[in-house]
Amino acid sequence: MKRRVIIDCDPGIDDSLALMLALSMEELEVAGVTVVCGNSPVDMGAANAKKVLKYMGRLDIPVFKGAERPLKRGYAGALDTHGSDGLGESFLPEVPGFEQDMTAVDFLAETVRESSCSVIALGPMTNLAQLYQKDPDGFRKIEEIVSMGGNFRSHGNCSPVAEYNYWEDPDGADIVYRAAAEFGKKISMVGLDVTRKIVLTPSLLEYMKRLAPDMGYFVEKITKFYFDFHWHQEHLIGCVINDPLAVAYFVERSLCQGLETYVEVETEGISIGQTVVDSMNFYKKTPNALVLTKTDPVRFFTLFFGRLLGIDESALDLIPALVREVQG
Repeated sequence: MKRRVIIDCDPGIDDSLALMLALSMEELEVAGVTVVCGNSPVDMGAANAKKVLKYMGRLDIPVFKGAERPLKRGYAGALDTHGSDGLGESFLPEVPGFEQDMTAVDFLAETVRESSCSVIALGPMTNLAQLYQKDPDGFRKIEEIVSMGGNFRSHGNCSPVAEYNYWEDPDGADIVYRAAAEFGKKISMVGLDVTRKIVLTPSLLEYMKRLAPDMGYFVEKITKFYFDFHWHQEHLIGCVINDPLAVAYFVERSLCQGLETYVEVETEGISIGQTVVDSMNFYKKTPNALVLTKTDPVRFFTLFFGRLLGIDESALDLIPALVREVQG
């Protein structure tokens, strides 16, 4: 049975790969795409979402624009990471039309109320926070939230302690985690502890191009900038594709393991955006999160290639060796 989901995102290179994966998974019915400011400004992100939907032949899926800035802070995008067009400077043709009058928050509220629906949140959590502020009962009706964001034992990627999505809008993330505690929900936190293990290497990309040239060259086109960024920033030959792991985990829970615990997000000071993970139960509070700490990169890339390329996973025999190149 298909699970109905909304993809809340800020495309973004890895958001785009995650959206492509979601559209390739028969277990998912993507009800819509809601866009938040983050990696790219909201108008650019919505335009990029439409570009991806066009490539995937799924312009029937509506795209809704959401928050143009974080709840309290000024907007700080990440075009230095994702390119001046937010999509790796691929400069794909714009897709005119397909505009929606409804806002992202209104679409979220209407959709989660009309039928069972989950949210895979791949960007800052501003839209979800605004949903809670506007319609707490609607927020409560969300079946499940899987969030790519945060970090526990791993270091941050925009400060020593903070991951970008939660750093970009710490107030929004804090509201969402507090709301989860209020309603007895557990957010699956797919943070840097696990996503840093998901490295698309030149060898893996070349394998993709050999197996499915059209898809492979499209992925190469939108990730080249990302490869260059990771080399200059981290001296990494490859690029970390964070967001697809959140989509893959939503469908295949055996990909990751972690701990149920209580989480808060710091909203001020030198540690702004840090996820404070109470792994030792210091606060004695009911868990509001499943913090993922372990993943299986071989299993992920086997699933990622299999679904995206439409190839039987048993035929992807080179992936274990190619993944071990970077895992060491």
